[in-house]
Amino acid sequence: MTMSDTAMGGFIAKMIGPKRRWREYKARREQLPEDYRTAVEAIERYMMHFVSTDGDRDASRFEDLAGLFEQAAADGTPICEIVGEDPVKFAEAFVRSYSEGGYVPARARKQLTDAIARAAGEDIRPTASPRAGDGRQDHDSRP
Repeated sequence: MTMSDTAMGGFIAKMIGPKRRWREYKARREQLPEDYRTAVEAIERYMMHFVSTDGDRDASRFEDLAGLFEQAAADGTPICEIVGEDPVKFAEAFVRSYSEGGYVPARARKQLTDAIARAAGEDIRPTASPRAGDGRQDHDSRP
């Protein structure tokens, strides 16, 4: 009997399966148009702050993210219509069904918001005053 036999719980299959799925996800992500890929990469970085409940759910969240953006790209749906007005709320709502929570620093929230704005083609410039209560900077999206 080998370690990959189902009687042993499929140890090797458990180790290789998620890795294979991760590689497949990355290949799918790379096939996206540049602006959609930029948005997915930003959301992916943000989602890394959340703890997955298991390996299968962890792989599923990234596969589902790729699927969402693949469909949106095929339909010509603008990135802002996918994530809405607040990319942080979108990412947190998306990951909620795959995770038991996590800590996301304010800096990561700002990075996500800025990356999505760039991917959507918006010109963002930080202003001098932070928003009350959350430590993030307001952004002026006027050209």
